[in-house]
Amino acid sequence: MVNPHHIAHWYPTAAYLYILCLDTLALAWEYLRRHPDYRLDWLRHQRRPQAAQQAALRWGLRLLEDPALDARDAHPAWLPGHDAVVQLHPDADPPPDAAAFEFWHIPGHKQLLHDGKGLALIARSPGHCARFALAPGLEDGMAVAYANRGSGGGAAAPTRSATLSTARPRPTPTAMLELHTLQALDATLAGASLRDVAEGLFGTDAVAADWHADGDLRARVRRLVHRGNALTRGGYRRLAQLPPLEKGRFDGDAKRP
Repeated sequence: MVNPHHIAHWYPTAAYLYILCLDTLALAWEYLRRHPDYRLDWLRHQRRPQAAQQAALRWGLRLLEDPALDARDAHPAWLPGHDAVVQLHPDADPPPDAAAFEFWHIPGHKQLLHDGKGLALIARSPGHCARFALAPGLEDGMAVAYANRGSGGGAAAPTRSATLSTARPRPTPTAMLELHTLQALDATLAGASLRDVAEGLFGTDAVAADWHADGDLRARVRRLVHRGNALTRGGYRRLAQLPPLEKGRFDGDAKRP
């Protein structure tokens, strides 16, 4: 039986439904903010700007972000390099049909923030998240040139003709995997047993029917917990397209009291 002490915070799957709409950078934040050493760095350095900046670089950020904020409210300033971020610059020599930067015509809910280096714009619509880095001097209505670091085709310019992405009728298996991974991770961090986790994710009927020492359900839950721990302990860097840490670097963190 699930311990009632655990239920309030991780047991309701509905509390994790927002995970289904996150892009890879937002998912990277969800795993990073659960790292105990990251949370400790936030507590230690939030009132020491210089030390905080050095600590942030270690995690792949320009600035430390509050780990209490989930991806719906947090604005982690990742180090540059992710190919989902489109760079927008004033077009110094625009053609007659040049696209214009039209802030209010970019689809979705817009968030404009300073990431420690420059202005960043995030536009979220159902099933879609667009991220832009705005160059100094770019103004609304100005001809815009855009680029990204990805090798697989250019991103569309944010103009009046841009269309909203439609929400998928059913979550993808990949999105469900992230939801279950984060829910299982939170459960184990709260002290829940593997069986408790299985009941929260898949229901008490499924556990009553299929929970065995060498059963598939138990193995599935164990894999989810292992995956969550791996992503929290450094795997999030792959989601954020950050270089992996050098072997042996920060190994002492896991042993920090």
